[in-house]
Amino acid sequence: MLDRPILVVDDDPTILATIAELLDLEGYAVATAANGAEALEYVRRDSPRLVLLDMRMPVMDGWAFARAVKEGGHRLRIVVMTAAHDAPRWAREVGARAHVSKPFEADELIATVESALAGSDC
Repeated sequence: MLDRPILVVDDDPTILATIAELLDLEGYAVATAANGAEALEYVRRDSPRLVLLDMRMPVMDGWAFARAVKEGGHRLRIVVMTAAHDAPRWAREVGARAHVSKPFEADELIATVESALAGSDC
């Protein structure tokens, strides 16, 4: 796959590690962040292919992260990950390409990632 990693952002270390391992097994380069502030620092240094973004996190939540990215002039492909029933609306609010509901099946996550990566580049 391409060198640019997929950035996984989640405050739950178990979810973070599970998704990172799953993506790694599928051949994707992966970077991780435990909150939006860490993710924003990463985006400022490097440009990920895709961001898998939890919405409810301490320090900086998904909405603040998406707003800061936009204000910084960065264009990112985002997939929202949440257990909330408002996932489709939240995805629209942050301009995400898609959403995946927690808990998710591995094949569902991979299909969502592949779909989000397809199409025109950011």
